[in-house]
Amino acid sequence: MRRTDRLFDIIQVFRDGKLHTGEQIADRMEVSLRTIYRDIETLAGAGVPIVGERGVGYIMSDPVFLPPLNITQSELEVLELGLALVAASFGPVMAGEVQTLGDKVRAVLPRPEMLDPNRGTIGVYHSRFSDGERHALGLIRRGILTRTLLEFNYQALDGAQSHRKVRPLEAQVWETVLTLTAWCEDRQDFRVFRVDRMHNITMADAGFRPEKLKSIKHYKKTIRDDTEHHPKRTH
Repeated sequence: MRRTDRLFDIIQVFRDGKLHTGEQIADRMEVSLRTIYRDIETLAGAGVPIVGERGVGYIMSDPVFLPPLNITQSELEVLELGLALVAASFGPVMAGEVQTLGDKVRAVLPRPEMLDPNRGTIGVYHSRFSDGERHALGLIRRGILTRTLLEFNYQALDGAQSHRKVRPLEAQVWETVLTLTAWCEDRQDFRVFRVDRMHNITMADAGFRPEKLKSIKHYKKTIRDDTEHHPKRTH
């Protein structure tokens, strides 16, 4: 398993909000305890909110816990539709999250069959994005979550070809197009890429630390302040 893949998987382990020892994670990832300690230090250094200490255990400091909720049947239908849309649009990229979210909600319902994405009043029967775009989105998500640089070949709308190394910041879902907003290490500026024009995407061996002037928040503020939207930011 590549280190970038392992870092992503470690983050998923902590999303249950429970305390995990280094030994447990090492056994699960099939690597040495020393390797896990280094991985956790890397994630913590990159800003992932993992806290704890060796020999005791680690936990993600801001997991989301929902209090008991009184959910109406109409609200359940909205959740059913949301799960169906995510499953149809993104397939394997978010299949695990769709399954675990559904399982968690069903576990606290009076009857598990009350939540069934295949029983909703609105059916979802088509896939909006290609398998290639879904695969690319999976890599983009991993890059964003683990703060790992991405490399890829890009074909702009005018046909120009280039090789890019970027800090992935946010993926956007439009009506029929996926885009990635990133800080381009080659251009030293923000860029927006169409995912269907990104080819041979790989996760680099280098990570990046959050920087205020290279964040998605700063990018959006720049766009808001720039009423004419500088053309070089969009390809």
